[in-house]
Amino acid sequence: MTSSTNNLGLSERQAILCSIGFYITTALIMVNVNKWALNTMSVPWLLLWSQLLIAAVLLQLTDILGLLKMPKIQLDVVKALIPMVAINVLGLGINMLCLVYVDTSFYQIARGLVLPFTVAFTFFFLRQRSSMFVLVACTIVFAGFMTGITADINVSKLGVLFGIGSSITTSLHAIVIKKSLEYVNGSSIGLVYYNNVLSLVAMAPIVLLSGEVPFVSRKLREGDELNVFNQLLIGVAVTGVFGFLVNVAGFLQISHTSPTTHMVSGAARGVLQTLLGFFAFHELITGGRLAGIVLILSGSTIYTFARDKEMRASETAATIPTTRQEATSEENMDAVVVEEESVEQVIGEKNATRAEE
Repeated sequence: MTSSTNNLGLSERQAILCSIGFYITTALIMVNVNKWALNTMSVPWLLLWSQLLIAAVLLQLTDILGLLKMPKIQLDVVKALIPMVAINVLGLGINMLCLVYVDTSFYQIARGLVLPFTVAFTFFFLRQRSSMFVLVACTIVFAGFMTGITADINVSKLGVLFGIGSSITTSLHAIVIKKSLEYVNGSSIGLVYYNNVLSLVAMAPIVLLSGEVPFVSRKLREGDELNVFNQLLIGVAVTGVFGFLVNVAGFLQISHTSPTTHMVSGAARGVLQTLLGFFAFHELITGGRLAGIVLILSGSTIYTFARDKEMRASETAATIPTTRQEATSEENMDAVVVEEESVEQVIGEKNATRAEE
């Protein structure tokens, strides 16, 4: 870590710790608030769209007040961010649908395959091979997932299916966010603004096709209009504010750390989430469910240590002076330069090939 400070006067290490803590807190509250809202009225797509609308309004308000500077929407940036927005809309929907069908204490297990998918996508898209320890960690996580879904007889199969889809979109989204920052000059808030506004537009047709708007209208006509309206309004307002906070927190964490840290902090949040599900919603935590959570978190911990060890080894290797260059005499220096130029030429050719692909 560097000791450089950011705009808030924090060191890089402090900024990382604050971003992680902020994300865990807001995301933890968000899941439980969403579950409460869905128990009150099951309209997941309308709830998500309302959250995006509130987030966009709050971001625009911060711009008007001069607290934050929102970027002007540019067509070329919009086109570049289409993959991120598509994954975001799909991921938000799948996450919410998963929460509709499973308890909050089981939510961690249903979405337990984030780590294996992250490692797999890293290999397929970035061509980065994983060590044996990382593969062992993924195996343990997969065992935890299977233990959790097979030992609990009351698990919704559809909820598990949505959980797997959520794991895939979460893994992809973290990677895409990191790559998308370059299109907004590295501005996390700028990317949050684009993400919310574009997702708001993209999700509108889904809300209309879901039939949730007529469902709410029917509820208003059939029941106590004021009571139903108040429930919907409170649910939308509370989840909207926390949706805005968790959105900002997620982008800040990934921009300050890495997709891996984002995933690991999500696993840590899962422990607290399970406890809150037990105390807040009186959910039953079976032995199989508990064993699955323990295995998933154990695998995530092993992965963290393995990756940390690999990164430290890479940093150590990078700081060791090149012995060959130090030992090279004046008359052999030209040969070394030629060799380095050849390596650079090969790298350049590989980069050119990737660009063509």
